[in-house]
Amino acid sequence: MLLAIDIGNTHIVCGIFDQNRLIANWRLASSHTQTSDEYGTMLRSLLFFQNLTPENISGCIMSSVVPPLTPVFESLVHSFFNMTPIVVSSKSPLGLTLLYDNPEEIGSDRLVNAIAAFTHYQRSLIVVDFGTATTFCTISQTGEYLGGAIAPGLKSAADSLHIKTAKLPKVDLVTPPSVIGKDTVSSMQSGLMYGYAGLVDAIVNGIQQEIPGPAFVVATGGLSQSIVRISKTIQEVRPNLTLEGLAILYSRHLQACG
Repeated sequence: MLLAIDIGNTHIVCGIFDQNRLIANWRLASSHTQTSDEYGTMLRSLLFFQNLTPENISGCIMSSVVPPLTPVFESLVHSFFNMTPIVVSSKSPLGLTLLYDNPEEIGSDRLVNAIAAFTHYQRSLIVVDFGTATTFCTISQTGEYLGGAIAPGLKSAADSLHIKTAKLPKVDLVTPPSVIGKDTVSSMQSGLMYGYAGLVDAIVNGIQQEIPGPAFVVATGGLSQSIVRISKTIQEVRPNLTLEGLAILYSRHLQACG
């Protein structure tokens, strides 16, 4: 079985694959104060509730956009699973041509999303990932990573409104029934949800105008299901796209090793 780990700024998503099939996944809070032993203990407990043990895991691959947490999870994998994880970077055998001024600047989560989407769809794509940041990745029909856009994440914007203002409360990220809010909470929810749907549609439409032919638009990330209901451009949601990309990369690694 494969352990896939995606380390993000807000959450760490862990998935277990059995014969390329995702059988379990969990979200842990990203914390710079947690030790490898603490994370390892949590992960071992989660495995236990799936009737699994560390001995069931035969390989591990991880992507990380939080440099301080990368060695924490490398140590965890060494200590609890007795193996060295594959860490994804722009130098990994991605199967994509990176048309980016400095490929090392591309977040590994964006690369993994692009790999998964292009493997599944084999066509021109725009991948929108709703995480701590909202990222847009553009892939050509021949597998060229063309670049994209990065905007503040929806939750980051909501938290900023609450923290930076004296009277605005913290609100749940749900779509209100009307764009015209009748109280402070619904007004904030309208601005956040409909505003971000508009942001997504504007950037996607802008990208579509700069590439030859229409691109298929796929979304992922924790808040993608909420935005897809009011976005005019998102065509499909794949909640586990990043984990799927990690599993694809691991399979390629095994093939390359013979």
